Formats: sequence, structure tokens, C-alpha cells
Amino acid sequence: MGIIVSEPDLVAAVARERAAGRSVSFANGCFDLLHVGHVRYLQGAAAEADRLIVAVNGDASVRTLKGIGRPILPAADRAELVSGLRGVHYVVVFDDPTVERLLRLLKPDVHCKGTDYTVDSVPERAAVQSYGGRTAIVGDPKDHATRDVLARIRLTTDD
Repeated sequence: MGIIVSEPDLVAAVARERAAGRSVSFANGCFDLLHVGHVRYLQGAAAEADRLIVAVNGDASVRTLKGIGRPILPAADRAELVSGLRGVHYVVVFDDPTVERLLRLLKPDVHCKGTDYTVDSVPERAAVQSYGGRTAIVGDPKDHATRDVLARIRLTTDD
């Protein structure tokens, strides 16, 4: 089971992991209403290195990205759910509009994104390349989305 850490504690943890010779992968997302696509994405990210960091968007960030009524679950709950997944070592909540600052701070060996991206379309790719990291596309095809789960819930509750 992973641990939820503050940013300063995560910086120290990454330094310890590197000193022990371990590689680090990094994944991020909203993870609002955890579903199988999230699990497969994080399992793929975990397979890329010895340790996996997951950055969870803060509530204001989710609201900006996903719109009114989101997130469904607050950041602390989403972080706790993600930390309970096999392969996740560290979870941090971030409030920035993108993860670029965190990537530059932590310099993970691998930045993992889902299959709705290509390596060339990842917005933070240049930042990762600038410190010598690589970008990996992981997970299953983007056939799962929280918005689809919410739509199915709405259909079943309107009956």
C-alpha cells in the first residue's frame, strides 16, 4: 500500500529511493470515481520502474478541467483510494494546472501517460526530456471514462 505524502516529504523519499538505486515512474490524473481504466493505467505505470509516484489533481484543478459538479470525491478521498492500489508507492495531491513543476522538481525516470496520448502529444514531454527522463504510454485503450460512468448512473437513477 502506498503512502500519501506532502511535496517536501516526497522530495526526500525520492532522494532515498535513488540513493538505494531504485528507479522512479510518475503518473498523474484526477482519479474521480476510480474505475478499471485507472487501475490498468497505474499498473502499467508501476511496471515502468521500481517505485511509482501518483500525483492526484487537487479539487480546484479537477473543477477547472472537468467542470461544474466535479470532483465527485474530494482530493483526500481520491488520494486514499489511489494509495490502496497495488504498485503505488507514493501519492501526492497537487494544485498546479499541470504536473510540469512536479516533474522538474522530482525528475522521475519515466513520466507515464494514458493511451489517449501519444509520446509526441504529451504536454510535459519537453520538460521530461530536459532532465533526461523518458515518456511512456501505458494502460489499456481509452475505453473507460468517469464521465461515462456518471452518465450510466444518471440513466439508472432517472428510471
